[in-house]
Amino acid sequence: MSTQDRVEATKSNIEGKAQEAMGEITGDPQDKAEGEAKQQKAEVQHSVEDAKDKVKQAID
Repeated sequence: MSTQDRVEATKSNIEGKAQEAMGEITGDPQDKAEGEAKQQKAEVQHSVEDAKDKVKQAID
């Protein structure tokens, strides 16, 4: 598994949390929704990387 992929997913998650919070503060539902979407995308990326790790471990 690529450490870089995990870093990118974590970065996306943090950006999404910040964007969601900003949308909440400013009352901008689109900003909030985009932040939530970034977090969900990051969660999927982490799941993919976890699956890659499990496959690699099974092969080794």
